[in-house]
Amino acid sequence: MKFGIIKERKNPPDRRVVLSPMACKELLERFPGAELAVESSDIRVFGDDEYRAMGIEVTDDISDCDVLLGVKEVPIEALIPNKKYFFFSHTIKKQPYNRKLLQTILDQNIALYDHEVITDKKGQRLVAFGRYAGIVGAYNGFRAYGLKFETFNLPKAEKLPDQRALIDALRRIHLHNMKILLTGKGRVGAGAKEMLDAMKLREVTPTQYLTQTFDEPVYCNIDVLDYNERKDKKQLGKKDFYKNPTQYRSTFMRYAAVTDLYIAGHFFGEGAPFLFTRNDAKSPDFKPKVVADISCDIDGPVACTIRPSTVADPIYGYDPLTEKELDFKKKQAIAVMAVDNLPCELPRDASEGFGEAFLTHVIPAFFNGDKDGVLERANMTKNRELTENYKYLDDYVNEI
Repeated sequence: MKFGIIKERKNPPDRRVVLSPMACKELLERFPGAELAVESSDIRVFGDDEYRAMGIEVTDDISDCDVLLGVKEVPIEALIPNKKYFFFSHTIKKQPYNRKLLQTILDQNIALYDHEVITDKKGQRLVAFGRYAGIVGAYNGFRAYGLKFETFNLPKAEKLPDQRALIDALRRIHLHNMKILLTGKGRVGAGAKEMLDAMKLREVTPTQYLTQTFDEPVYCNIDVLDYNERKDKKQLGKKDFYKNPTQYRSTFMRYAAVTDLYIAGHFFGEGAPFLFTRNDAKSPDFKPKVVADISCDIDGPVACTIRPSTVADPIYGYDPLTEKELDFKKKQAIAVMAVDNLPCELPRDASEGFGEAFLTHVIPAFFNGDKDGVLERANMTKNRELTENYKYLDDYVNEI
């Protein structure tokens, strides 16, 4: 079995990689039946020489590899027929812009394994970049706050080498006795919380956050039942919320009334109530002037997120009254940071963390007969057909 690390070709360039040089070395040591080659790249965060230093083959031709490992979508013209591919295809939600990609994958007899659906038997994701989105998103939120109010000027995350450097930069800023709200307790929320804790900010309970004032900056990390309630006021737990989201309404505005910086790191499921609407943002009780929307659902639960932003231009302003974009430094503007590929700004750390998980959960399946079904669950296409779990995409791929 020969694995190939492919060059990322999507624009804008993504410097991440599935396996770092050290992870490649570990793969070959742990699995004697494995071979591995790395396609030469001038954009990857790890240079070709770093792989060569670990004894890894670097080449311009990976057509002899059986399994090709990438991060972002592979451009159609770069696909190699009859191979197994791993990458984020962004097709499982029937994204129109990648229909042709999935059609071509089927036409070329490619077996596609999407990172997003590499899960355990309970459906929990096994490999993801979410933690790093949270880390960078929290940093970018503070950077946006400093720029909005011209109180401090943090360097862009992409200019710093690793998470440690981000933390060091944050520890040097001075914050007034502000309140910071973080939604979400999954991978993204946990990554953001790491940064708040590393800054040695005091964490307070929801009740303290809503009812008390403080002479220091504080933060509160809330989960879905902290900012949603059943319409009939029954308390049936989180499982009920996920099963019956339409029976709930948002109570987020009570938090918005006391929040200075809001960091959105939650997962938003279909049918769940919006955290706040455009009308809510018009209310004089809506206080946040900076929103770091890591989740980045456009025109969705965080009403001021009207478009994604970019690493190059990460902050825009939202005018609640006109519902239009404007200069984020204007007094009436909510400064919105909504970069939708945040882990790209921390490519070395993100690649190392992703690779550890991939080595632990995915690579063994190639050598143990896929005894836990990891490959089977993630396999979307086989023998020019959609596999059983992905037959729901039939109408999507058959559309012209």
